[in-house]
Parts: sequence; C-alpha cells; structure tokens
Amino acid sequence: MKVELVQGRGMSLMAKADSGHWVVMDGPEEFGGSAAATKPLELMLMGLAGCTGMDVISILQKKRVKLEDFRMEVTTDRVEQHPKVFTEINIHFKIYGKNIKEKDVTRAIELSSDTYCAASAMLKKAVPITTSFEIIETE
Repeated sequence: MKVELVQGRGMSLMAKADSGHWVVMDGPEEFGGSAAATKPLELMLMGLAGCTGMDVISILQKKRVKLEDFRMEVTTDRVEQHPKVFTEINIHFKIYGKNIKEKDVTRAIELSSDTYCAASAMLKKAVPITTSFEIIETE
C-alpha cells in the first residue's frame, strides 16, 4: 500500500492511496489550518470504524441477518500533552432490524476485532479498545 500526499494551502493536505481517491485533511485555525476538512486523527478513527463496520455488516449478512439500519459511534479520550495520543477507544454498534439475535452480533464483533480488522489489530497494540452494542427492534 502506498499513500501520496500533497500540500494545498497552509495546513490543508490532500492524500490518495492505491484506490486513487483523494481525501482532504486540515488542521484547526490555532495551528495554522483553516479548519476546512477532517483532521488526520479523526480519519484514523474513521478508518477503524470503516474497517470493523464493514466486517460486522459482512459477517451478519453471511449469517443471513437482515439489517434495516447499521450505525456506529467511535469515541476516544486523549492525553493533554503532546503527542496527544488516545488513552482508550470505544466502538458502539447500533444494529436495527427484526428478530436479530444477540449471539450473532456478539460473534460478528468478536470476529472483526480478533481476526479480520487490520486497523483494530494495529491500534489495540497501543491503546485499549472496547466494544458495545445495542439491538434496536424495528416494526
């Protein structure tokens, strides 16, 4: 995998990887940015969410679970001093549908966390990652 990065104006950066899609990043105004795009550490959490989210959706689909909606919230705390690393990450899944079994969701999250999600495998070596979920029954 390879990433190419170019500077726009000020702290605005554009990067693309092998997929060929550009992503724009920027910093906050107090650090010379214009707050015009996502911050790099936000992208790191988004990458984790996307990685594990795709896994969980795929695993549930293979189990023939019919999702009506799927949402996640990834939250983190950071230390106050530089480098302001994450001290913990929580991934909360919201699974919407009818007759969804708790054991299917639990297993899908475990498989993603322990086997499939490379982002989770790398980050959990540096920071504790917890998961939680809720099943929202739809009519």
